[in-house]
Amino acid sequence: MTLKSKICGVSDSRTLNFLINHIYSPELIGFIVNYPKSKRFVKKDKLQELLRIDKKKSFYVAVLIDPNNDTLEDIKELPFDYYQLYNCSVYKVNKIKEKYKKKIIVALTIENEKDVKKYELYKDVADILLFDSKGYEKSMSFNYSLIKDVRFDKEIMLAGNIQINDNLEKFTELADIIDISGGLETSGSKDISKIEIFLNKMKSLNNET
Repeated sequence: MTLKSKICGVSDSRTLNFLINHIYSPELIGFIVNYPKSKRFVKKDKLQELLRIDKKKSFYVAVLIDPNNDTLEDIKELPFDYYQLYNCSVYKVNKIKEKYKKKIIVALTIENEKDVKKYELYKDVADILLFDSKGYEKSMSFNYSLIKDVRFDKEIMLAGNIQINDNLEKFTELADIIDISGGLETSGSKDISKIEIFLNKMKSLNNET
């Protein structure tokens, strides 16, 4: 099985240009739209500027934590392919999907089995299910084995402090996509050399499998 990748928390044009022009560009690229606590947060004006860059083979993802109507209206004309939604009810997710005609990544933060079980509520509205840690911007991990019994007929994405020196092959048994952010940074900023290692490692892994 091919393991896809999402590189999240992109906030500068140099990194974005490197990603989309790479021979092994990631399938998904994420931008932090409405969470100022994150060092990866991108203000609206800068976001508009960044998203003028042609995405080429990748998809652009708006990472949104319980967005209000003003935020959703502000970004509705931007070329996002997916909205990645945290802390939203099934009702709200469905309303956003219907109104803005975007594909939806439902993000669930996991600490225990009870948290995992919530995915069953979103089966009909999520295009991708993301299992993440409780850390948000802190790049924390969680016990990945908690999701081993999840059954979902679309794609599953996995996040939570994934690092470039991890054994990435282990994730192929749990997910279709891995989501990496802090693992590609040095001193809080995206590190091109780490991104290069990661993308090449992903290509090698998929060639082997």
